[in-house]
Amino acid sequence: MKRLLLAMVALACVGCWAESASAPLIIQNVTVIDATGGPALPRRTVVVRDGRIAGVYSSSEDLPSFKSKSVRVDGTGKFLIPGLWDMHVHMVFGEWFPRGKEITLPLFIANGVTGVRDMGSELDVLQQWRKEIAAGTLLGPRMVIAGPMLDGPKPRFPSSIAVATPEDGRLAVDELKRRGADFIKLQSLIPAEAVFAIADEAHKEHIPFVGHVPDSVRAAAASNAGQKSFEHLIGVFEGSSPLEDEFLQGGKTEGKFLASYDPARAVALFALLAKNHTWQCPTLVWERGGNLIDEDGAGFAHDPRAKYVPAYWKDVTWKRFTDEIVRGFNTDDLSTRRRFVEKELEVVNAMHHAGVQFLAGTDTPPGVYVFPGFNLHEELQRFVAAGFTPMEALQTATLNPAKFLGMDDRLGTVEKGKMADLVLLDADPLDDIRNTQKIAAVIVNGRYLSRGDLDKLLAGVEAAAKQK
Repeated sequence: MKRLLLAMVALACVGCWAESASAPLIIQNVTVIDATGGPALPRRTVVVRDGRIAGVYSSSEDLPSFKSKSVRVDGTGKFLIPGLWDMHVHMVFGEWFPRGKEITLPLFIANGVTGVRDMGSELDVLQQWRKEIAAGTLLGPRMVIAGPMLDGPKPRFPSSIAVATPEDGRLAVDELKRRGADFIKLQSLIPAEAVFAIADEAHKEHIPFVGHVPDSVRAAAASNAGQKSFEHLIGVFEGSSPLEDEFLQGGKTEGKFLASYDPARAVALFALLAKNHTWQCPTLVWERGGNLIDEDGAGFAHDPRAKYVPAYWKDVTWKRFTDEIVRGFNTDDLSTRRRFVEKELEVVNAMHHAGVQFLAGTDTPPGVYVFPGFNLHEELQRFVAAGFTPMEALQTATLNPAKFLGMDDRLGTVEKGKMADLVLLDADPLDDIRNTQKIAAVIVNGRYLSRGDLDKLLAGVEAAAKQK
């Protein structure tokens, strides 16, 4: 019966996509927040046709006429923003997070996440999902995909390739490029010689490499080698300390980072990152959750979003992560870790003012108690807490990902000619960034999903999560 319910929900949604995608969509009298950095544009009419924004019209302009029937939406009192991107996800993480197709994909769409950068998953599976999404037979976000991560001789996680030597690194880059990966993701345990071999081979193969700053190299060296983004602020505190050489040998703790933080070294590092266009994806919600898991973890059992999470995620995989964090990482006292979480916000703000560019990402679902889709909105709130304006925070999930991916001619803003990935909100996110959660509708590649359609998606996820 549950499987039949899921199938009925899926078919109903496919039907509504087909209807909304085949007819022009006209959103009338809406306030457009185009994410360019300019002011909000009130009383606009946005026309979507064939998966593109056909025009953004003021009230004084004449609208085009259509021979076919159009879908009209009253945008009075509502706000239209670009579709959101989560730039750090893992959708098929070995066997650790099963049923991603039924859980993760619809949660992204229901939360207005219309694009993701997958930072380590089963490549063949995601490539098949991407084909189905493009064909309109599966609802999900746009994807850029790394495939398996490159890690040291003994990888810690699934969906990884072991790299012990420079030749291992070169072969891994060549193989992933051959298989159609969009970029290369580095993990933490790769030996230094292999890191630089990977960088060299990636340049030769014209494929970007991103990820952790491996424990064996300096952040400055990784940036100079062309690493396009750093994740989780790894390397930043190390590079801002006179103990950086010591940290390369191990023994890193939040307490040591705080005690040895040198503002002058930080300024020099941030200037280098800005000069090299080394982007940052700090995953601030995950950082807070991991550091404060013993303080906040108990509350997640009663989180209303937990109904969308399968028991296996909670009881097996998240428990595994929790145990590793508590035993192996959170060695400082809680007060020190609280101060470190606040220091991360201060450092992010300083990097931002130094011209370093930022991306919003959540590390979902491997991040303990990180809920797909939902937590991206909290990530935007953390950027505001770090001192970003609401517009700047919004751009970390809209315009900035488009620029980073070289797709800003097609995505990232609400402008004529752009792909029609949009989110219709009931309140103004520039007044309060928390209003990105007040979703009235989502437009995915021109397909209109009303609040009712999104609620059906969530009901389907809830039913799927209850399956054994």
